[in-house]
Amino acid sequence: MLYNWIIAGGLIAFTLNILLNFWALKRPRSDSKLPKEPPLVSILIPTRDEEDNIEACLKSLQNQDYPNFEIIVLDDSRNDDTFNVVQRIAAADERISLFRSEPLPEGWVGKPFGCYQLAQKAKGSWLLFVDADTVHEPHMLRSVMAMAIKSKPGMLSGFPRQLASSWPQKIAIPVLYFVILSWFPLWWLQRSRKPKSALAVGQFLLFPKEAYWRIGGHKAVKARILEDVWLGVEITRHGGRHITIDLTPVVSCNMYRTVGEMWDGFVRWMYSVATLSRVALVLMIVAGYLFFLAPFYWLWRELFVVSAATGWETILIFSQVALIIAMRWLVDVRLRNWLISSFLHPIGFAFLVLTCIYGISLRVIGAGIRWKNRLYSEA
Repeated sequence: MLYNWIIAGGLIAFTLNILLNFWALKRPRSDSKLPKEPPLVSILIPTRDEEDNIEACLKSLQNQDYPNFEIIVLDDSRNDDTFNVVQRIAAADERISLFRSEPLPEGWVGKPFGCYQLAQKAKGSWLLFVDADTVHEPHMLRSVMAMAIKSKPGMLSGFPRQLASSWPQKIAIPVLYFVILSWFPLWWLQRSRKPKSALAVGQFLLFPKEAYWRIGGHKAVKARILEDVWLGVEITRHGGRHITIDLTPVVSCNMYRTVGEMWDGFVRWMYSVATLSRVALVLMIVAGYLFFLAPFYWLWRELFVVSAATGWETILIFSQVALIIAMRWLVDVRLRNWLISSFLHPIGFAFLVLTCIYGISLRVIGAGIRWKNRLYSEA
C-alpha cells in the first residue's frame, strides 16, 4: 500500500509540473507586431538526402510575411536529388542561396559542421537554424521574431508539432514530449534569475548572431550528437538566457518517414544520454517503468489475476492509471499530438524503454551508432 501511495504522489507531482510548464511555455501570436526596421534574419538549412522534404520546407519559408530575411541551404547529399531540387527553387528567388558542403573534417559530427558552414555565410544579425523536414506557417518568422526581440534571448528554441505517417509513429512519438514536460521543470529553468539551460530542439534554433559567435558557434559542440542540447548549455555557460517556447501553432515537422527511422532516431538520443551518464539513464528507465508502466501491469493483475481484489488498493491503482492517461491527454491536446497515443500509452512508452536499453547496450560495447549513413561514437 505504501508503494502505491508513493507512486500516486509522484504522479500528482508530475501533473503539477506539466501544468506549470504549460503556463511557462509561451506561444507565438499571429497578431504580433514588429519594429519599423526589423532586423535581417538568416534562415539556415543543413541538408543531407532531404529530397522528399526540402521543397515543402522552402516553399513555406518563401511565403513568410516577415519583410527582411535570407535563406541559405547547405547540401551534403550523396544519394538523392536534393541539390537539384533546391537549385531549381533558388533560380526563381534571389533570397535563396545554395552551397555544397566541404568534406567532413575529423572530429566533427555532420550536422554541427553543416550548421557551422552556414553561419559563416550568413549576413543576418539573427541566425535561425531549421531542419529540412520542417514546414512553417506564413506568420512564423514575424511572430517568433517579435517574441525574440522583446525577450532578448541568447538562444530560442521550442517544440514544433510532430507529424507521423503510420500508426506506430503516432503512438510512440508523442511519448517524447510527455516525458519532457512531466519530468523537466522548464518553468523553473526559464524563470531563474541566473540563466540556466532549458531544453533545445534542434529542428528550430534561433540566435542573435553575437551570442552565437560568443560561444564559438557549432564548433563548440562539434563532436556532439545531441548538439542542440549542448548549444543550450554553452549559451547559459557564457551568460546568455535560453528560452523554450511552444511552436506547434507555427512549425510542424515530419522527422521520421518510417518506423525504422523512428527506431534509429530514438536510439540516437538514448545513446547520447548514455554518453553523459549511463547510471542516470538506467535510473530514468527504472523511474519511467515504476511511474508510467507498472501501474498498468498492477491494474491488469488486480482485475484479471488476483482472485480477490484488495478494495482500496485496487481503487488507488486504478486512479494511478487514470491520472497517467489524463496527463497524456493534456500534453497531447496542448501539443497537437494524436489522442490515440494517450490511450495506448503502455505501447508507446514500452517502445521508448526498449530504445533506451538498446542505446545503453551500444554505448557499453562501444559499437557507436549510425545516422545519415555515418558512424558516430562520442567519447
